[in-house]
Amino acid sequence: MALPATVTTGIWTLDPSHSEIGFTVRHAGISKVRGQFTDAAATLDLAENVADSKVSASIKTASFDSGDANRDGHVRGEDFFDVEKFPEISFVSNAIVPKGDAYELQGDLTIKGITRPVALETEFNGVAVDPFGNTRAGLTAETTISRKDFGLTWNAVLEAGGVLVSDKVAINLELAFIAPAA
Repeated sequence: MALPATVTTGIWTLDPSHSEIGFTVRHAGISKVRGQFTDAAATLDLAENVADSKVSASIKTASFDSGDANRDGHVRGEDFFDVEKFPEISFVSNAIVPKGDAYELQGDLTIKGITRPVALETEFNGVAVDPFGNTRAGLTAETTISRKDFGLTWNAVLEAGGVLVSDKVAINLELAFIAPAA
């Protein structure tokens, strides 16, 4: 699939102040906890043929933020991310597959030193020039992973049955990239 004429090829960089790397996980089987990672870097190496493009990203695990300091400290600790030993989560794409008006971004996700393939359903939200002359592109992507697949196995059994933290984690990305300088 060819790029629209209005989109520049080259290496686009993530604008972290206009992007969100979010997650949702079920808590105690009755509610959902949402949060985000606030420190990330990514590049989109955009080729003339979209399928030949590449994406790479790194996320600082210490930037985990669910809005609760006690929970955030626990998740940053050894029971979950162990940020001292594993300071980054990384993603490297290996295929971009057109799916109608959307794409499936396939790649390798590494968490706690464990790499697994993932597929993100991705939508291209368009291109705009901001008031400062920067050309921006927006993308939305989502997937669901098993946290156990990445060594995130801590849990607690509930008195009425079930567990405190679900295995499935929904990942929701709202990303803004800035075009390479002309």
